[in-house]
Amino acid sequence: MDGYTDTIRRWAADTRHTGLLDPAHGTGEVGLGSEEAGRRLAVRFTLQIELEHIVDARFQVFGCGFTIAACAAAADLVIGETLHEAAAIDATRIDRLLDGLPSERDYCAKLAAEALQAAVSSAHSDQQPIQAKLAEEGEHGPRVHADDPLYLALSDTPCPEGISADDRHLFACLLTVATREPYPTASTLGLNDRELGRMLLTLFPAFDPSRLDDFTPESQQEPPEINLDVVKLLSSYHPHPCSDMANWLTAALAARAALTGHLWVAMGL
Repeated sequence: MDGYTDTIRRWAADTRHTGLLDPAHGTGEVGLGSEEAGRRLAVRFTLQIELEHIVDARFQVFGCGFTIAACAAAADLVIGETLHEAAAIDATRIDRLLDGLPSERDYCAKLAAEALQAAVSSAHSDQQPIQAKLAEEGEHGPRVHADDPLYLALSDTPCPEGISADDRHLFACLLTVATREPYPTASTLGLNDRELGRMLLTLFPAFDPSRLDDFTPESQQEPPEINLDVVKLLSSYHPHPCSDMANWLTAALAARAALTGHLWVAMGL
């Protein structure tokens, strides 16, 4: 996958500091506001403090492998620091520990730093969660809108019993974006043709799969290579037994993370 160095892969697979701390003496969040949760990349840091020193840090992240790596590096940097020292940890230090992120992924270190600094501010004050925000960048807006003809064709079909509207929205966005890219639709979602057919039959059984051809570019290229380390990391969080939908989402996340830019935009969100 473009830009994934051995150092970044190693940090992305580092799960020592994942999860939540309870009790938490500081909690910082980015992308988890009422209008953001589940719709964009998000990070939460929790800290435990003893005698003004940060003795433990944990993070949760919804994002690509670069963001996971940045959060793991940030957690490693902050443990053992005083609150005053922690306030100096910024995106530059995180990037340096990762031996440099690709320029188009700089925002991953910024996101980790913002969430971490929000947690430090929370520890300084009343220990209540603090929401931080990154400045919006125009090119990172959503690629799918409610009036998109393919999205409408998918979402206007009857919802099968036992399938949630949120799941259909997520996969309708993915399909709408993936179908219009210059790659085979199945492979750009990390799937094969049979798996794509099963996804459509499960979520959109009344949709005619041949209609995807109406939105597919004539010229096709090979999609970027999927990093199997990302698949392995995401799969480690699967429940057992694992549903088809969880497997499809894991494959799609890994495939979409291979593309440049924000992960949620690459997913049509």
